[in-house]
Amino acid sequence: MKFMRRFIVALLCPFFCLVSYGEEALADTVALNELVVTAIKQSVDLQSLPMSSSLVTAAQTERLNVAAVKGISDLVPNLFIPDYGSRMTSSIYVRGLGARIDQPAVGLSIDNVPVLSKDAYDLDIVDISCVEMLRGPQSTLYGRNTMGGQINISTLSPLSYQGVRVSAAAGNGFDGKVSAGWYGRIGDDMGLSVTGGYSYSDGWFRNEYNGEKADKERLWNARLKYEWRPSGSLSLSNTFAASGLRQGGYPYEYLGTGRIEYNDTCFYRRFCLSDGLTVRWLLPGVSLASMTSVQYLDDNMTLDQDFLPLSYFTLTQKKRETAVTEEVVARGDAGFYSWTAGVFGFYKHLDMDAPVTFLDYGISQLIEKYRNAANPLYPIAWDTRSFPLNSTFAIPTAGAAAYHESNFTVGRWRLTAGLRLDYEHVRMRYRSGCRSGYTVLQTGADGSMTPYAHINVNIEENGHLSRSFVELLPKFAVTYSLDGSADNNVYANVSKGYKAGGFNTQMFSDILQQDLMGLMGINAAYDVDEVVGYRPEKSWNYEVGAHLQTADGRVRGDAALFYIDCRDQQLTVFPNGNTTGRMMTNAGRTRSLGAEVQLSVDRVGPFSFSFSYGYTDARFRKFNNGIADYRGKRVPYAPQNTIFAQAVYRRDCGGTLLDEITADVNVRAAGNIYWDEANTLSQPLYAQLGASVTLRRGCASLQLWGENLTDTHFATFYFVSIGNEFVQRGRPLRFGATLRLSF
Repeated sequence: MKFMRRFIVALLCPFFCLVSYGEEALADTVALNELVVTAIKQSVDLQSLPMSSSLVTAAQTERLNVAAVKGISDLVPNLFIPDYGSRMTSSIYVRGLGARIDQPAVGLSIDNVPVLSKDAYDLDIVDISCVEMLRGPQSTLYGRNTMGGQINISTLSPLSYQGVRVSAAAGNGFDGKVSAGWYGRIGDDMGLSVTGGYSYSDGWFRNEYNGEKADKERLWNARLKYEWRPSGSLSLSNTFAASGLRQGGYPYEYLGTGRIEYNDTCFYRRFCLSDGLTVRWLLPGVSLASMTSVQYLDDNMTLDQDFLPLSYFTLTQKKRETAVTEEVVARGDAGFYSWTAGVFGFYKHLDMDAPVTFLDYGISQLIEKYRNAANPLYPIAWDTRSFPLNSTFAIPTAGAAAYHESNFTVGRWRLTAGLRLDYEHVRMRYRSGCRSGYTVLQTGADGSMTPYAHINVNIEENGHLSRSFVELLPKFAVTYSLDGSADNNVYANVSKGYKAGGFNTQMFSDILQQDLMGLMGINAAYDVDEVVGYRPEKSWNYEVGAHLQTADGRVRGDAALFYIDCRDQQLTVFPNGNTTGRMMTNAGRTRSLGAEVQLSVDRVGPFSFSFSYGYTDARFRKFNNGIADYRGKRVPYAPQNTIFAQAVYRRDCGGTLLDEITADVNVRAAGNIYWDEANTLSQPLYAQLGASVTLRRGCASLQLWGENLTDTHFATFYFVSIGNEFVQRGRPLRFGATLRLSF
């Protein structure tokens, strides 16, 4: 009932704002080629802002079959989203910053709803209108967990388009996708859309243990969007979205054999709900906006955690998370002076149940073997050949922030200064335990063994932990217009990035394991206070760049140089030895420097071209884990280079047989990627070739497409668990066809 009350309150909250697209857009809407962007926090178009940014249009998403955030990986300079594990993984790396677990380094919002859980980042979205990527720390305006950047996704508005859109795609590997949407006006000033989609895949990687595909997937999504503009100064929009996922996932190959081969079940299940309601008032000289959302996530990750055809141990992690957010934004513009101010608050509650079950081989190799080697005269035999290490958590998190940004324009100069005060409090109530037992045997002179004693195992780890974080997040920037227009400029900025701290829930199984060893006379290795909490990650970003375009807008170019000084960078590590979990730790200090270039050339005869390149050199300046000193080594998992090049050919066929034919050839590349802190293992630079041909006639189009046409072999992920090395390979050659109808 509490959740329902929160849901109803959010729906009726009177402070919201609207993002809309099309000919009827509001006064501060700026046209950018094929799309129109209505800014809520930025008062001008992205081309004039003192930051590095990218826009992916609706036409580009269709040509490249982009349906989720990971589809724009490599399109955007220095943005890398590896495809591995399951859709829960959702790792995003920008400029050497990223995270594999817990808090993300890049923020995400969909139709003004900030997605608070990284587990829900990777989902399919029907009828994407545009994707906006802001690189570098966006902490002043967007807050926590945006130190690498912010991604904003907008969907098609029923007030800018009316009709029905249907698409169906099929490809090799028994991959397919269908979607449908209805967009209509239910009044002169009201619009409503209903969309839904379903995708399926039989997977690309086979588990040699049982002969079945390891990464099968079934996903559905639905969206109901309502927009109302009762007057020229007031607008309202509400988007309700739901999605469900059933996935195999985790096709990790053991390097010792070169095979994917595990004997226990691996899967990921997810159900998501979200509702975002926005309202905006345009008053003389001032606009008021408010965005409220409620979100619900229920998922289950179950793993054969050793990923071998041996019965070591399994993990089941079930989570239920409910979140509410509210943000109110005010903007004013007096010509030479403009400002943005806002307040933001959120509350989320996470309940997690994460038992690790030790199985026969794990008991033998990880417990009995080490205990008996330490005391061979009195070996032990465990009572049962499986037992659980139970862990449950309740983690409520609340936060509040206030921010302000001012812009002063003097001639061709614009000076920007901003400041955010961010507060967050997180608590964790944990209960972990193990109830089992073992028999101590006595070794006789003749080698025989007789029972000596029976020991009951009853271990409990219960307690409360809490952390509070307060941070000031400033930003300073200067922009100089080269020709007096907003679209040709050079800029410099300095901004502070911030990623919240938290708790290592996955380490509790290792804590219990070490408690077991301590009970049997072998010293425990962990202390709860030492391994459970990790500190916030903070950075200073220094950037200079330029936005340039020709008078007719056909040629656009962007370039940026950056340097990032990061303190306490959060890194995911697998603890040494025969352990079962993974943990977040803080590296002492890292630095990242690099460059970004984007170039687009539109309509050179029938051709258009685009190119983007990102270079990042991210290294440890101070990181000693007690075993080795990694100073000067490259930060793992973040690629040094990202490359995207595309050529598009369009021809008007005059409507005899076809109205238009479009051909697209593109190349994506990423690498080198180092897999460990010592930089002993890496994935070299690799490239994937893609192409498509789209035939359009009236309301119908048929697209023939191919991805990774050269069948490039590469790795997307590497890790070590209980001393064994694993990788996941990238997807092989894929091809198919997509039929789209709009009427």
